Amino acid sequence: MPGNTKILIVEDEVKIAGSLKQGLEELQYSVSIAYDGEMGQKHFIAGPFELIILDINLPKMNGLDLCRYIRQYNTQVPILMLTAFGSTDDKVQGFDIGADDYLVKPFDFKELLVRIKALLRRTDSTISIGNQLRIADLELNIDNKEVRRDGKKISLTAKEFQLLEYFIRNKNRVVSRADIAEKVWDLDFDTSTNIIDVYVNYLRRKIDRGFSSKLIHTLVGFGYMMKE
Repeated sequence: MPGNTKILIVEDEVKIAGSLKQGLEELQYSVSIAYDGEMGQKHFIAGPFELIILDINLPKMNGLDLCRYIRQYNTQVPILMLTAFGSTDDKVQGFDIGADDYLVKPFDFKELLVRIKALLRRTDSTISIGNQLRIADLELNIDNKEVRRDGKKISLTAKEFQLLEYFIRNKNRVVSRADIAEKVWDLDFDTSTNIIDVYVNYLRRKIDRGFSSKLIHTLVGFGYMMKE
C-alpha cells in the first residue's frame, strides 16, 4: 500500500525534488527529501525506507558513494538512480555498486512511477524457499550472497548475483533478453542497449571460464538457457 511506503529522494535540484515529492504524495506515498549526499546518509540512518531515489551528481557526497554506503548496511532496499548520463558504462558502474534500476534525465513522471511500482513489487516477492540454489556443481546461497562452483568461491557484484539467481531459478528454460530486462532490471526492454549481453558475458567469465562444462548457453534468436 502506498500509504505505508516510505520513499527517500536524494536530489540536489530543488524543483525536481519538490515535483517528485508532490507527485508521489498525491499518490499517498510517504516522501522524505535530502538535498545532498551527507543529508541523504543521515536520512538513511534514521530510516527505514522501502525505496531510495538517488541522484548521482550530488554535493558533499556523490550518489555512487552514497549507494556504496547504503549497500554496506542494507542489501535489500531498492535503489533507483537518476542521472544525466545514460551510456552503457555509466549504467554498469551504477549496477555494479548495487543500484537496482537506472533512469536518465529528463524523464516522464509516469515512467518513474512504473519503475517504482516494479521495484516495490519485486521486493515484496523476493521470498525464497530455502537458502540455497544449485545446478550441477554451482551453489548459490541466498542468505549470505555466497557463490561457489566446485567448491571454489566466486565473487559477484550485486547485479551479477541477481542475474545468476534468475538463471538458476529458470534453469532448463529459454529466457529472452526482454525477460531478463523485466525480471532482473525492471526495465522496459530497449533494443538499443547491450547492457544485458555485457552482464551475461561478465557472468560467463566468472562461473564458466576454467570449468570443463559450461552452464550458460546462447540460443541464437531466442535468448539464453542455463543447463547442465
